[in-house]
Amino acid sequence: MADSTITVDDIEDELFKIERIRDILVRRESELRYMMDDMQLCKEITRLKKELQKLVSIPDKDKSNEDKQKEEELLQQIHKLVETRDFLVDDVEFERLREKEEDKEMADFLQAKLSKASSKKTNAAKERKMTSRAQQTSTPLMAKTGLTLLKECCGFTCSIM
Repeated sequence: MADSTITVDDIEDELFKIERIRDILVRRESELRYMMDDMQLCKEITRLKKELQKLVSIPDKDKSNEDKQKEEELLQQIHKLVETRDFLVDDVEFERLREKEEDKEMADFLQAKLSKASSKKTNAAKERKMTSRAQQTSTPLMAKTGLTLLKECCGFTCSIM
């Protein structure tokens, strides 16, 4: 692995990739929140259904007015929670579509940037071949750091997450 000099374009590339990773982490946090909310809703619905099942198992002739009222309240609570969960599912789908569009825009942007960077690197490589060995060693060098390694694996098709 050869060392290279740091350019403004390299720094900008690193910043874009760091922002991309941050966006991925924010998305994942959002997904986890949705999952947690969904789990809580499901637990509550299950609890209410069990409670309702106990009341439904009582024959109508043996039910008190209080039991009938409680049964109706449980049905309303379950209905409300199911509607909340439906809203949550719709919201997750909306977010998924929005993120898909953002990903497409980012991929297009990075593709354009990579094609520009590729042509610049080709020109820079040709220029480097023309410089003397003394000139090459006098420029500051950067060893590959974790950030540089991250740059190599986190292009627009990164699958770390």
